[in-house]
Amino acid sequence: MLKVGTKVQDFSLLDAENKLHTLSDYRGKKVVIYFYPKDLTSGCTTQACAFRDTYDEFKKNNIVVIGISKDSVKSHKKFVETYDLPFILLSDEDIKVCSYFGVYVEKSMYGRKYMGVNRSTFILDEEGIITHVFEKASPKENAAEILKVLI
Repeated sequence: MLKVGTKVQDFSLLDAENKLHTLSDYRGKKVVIYFYPKDLTSGCTTQACAFRDTYDEFKKNNIVVIGISKDSVKSHKKFVETYDLPFILLSDEDIKVCSYFGVYVEKSMYGRKYMGVNRSTFILDEEGIITHVFEKASPKENAAEILKVLI
């Protein structure tokens, strides 16, 4: 997993509207990148709605919020429309960005091992350097924790 102090390599991914976003487009702003396992599941919906409900605070403070999962653009579109999500959701179907950040890991459920995205959040400064890492982000508390750190 990437650590505090790492300058994040530039990457580009598509959003729910099939628009390409490149990390370097957001230089000069603080960026919150949160990785989550799957659209439209209970924990991921809780987390996305917490960011939605506090989004005005992020926006007011010129902080960009980006959610990333390995779900498709189509799945993201449904997630955004279902829950009226105002921030950027990016699709990492080939898992390159998740792997680079170190959040695509072996998981276990009911004794079965599988590969999946670990719910983790990274805060980047205006130069793209990681200032904070939340390795096991709480779906309910993550957005509020980040606001406490940044504001």
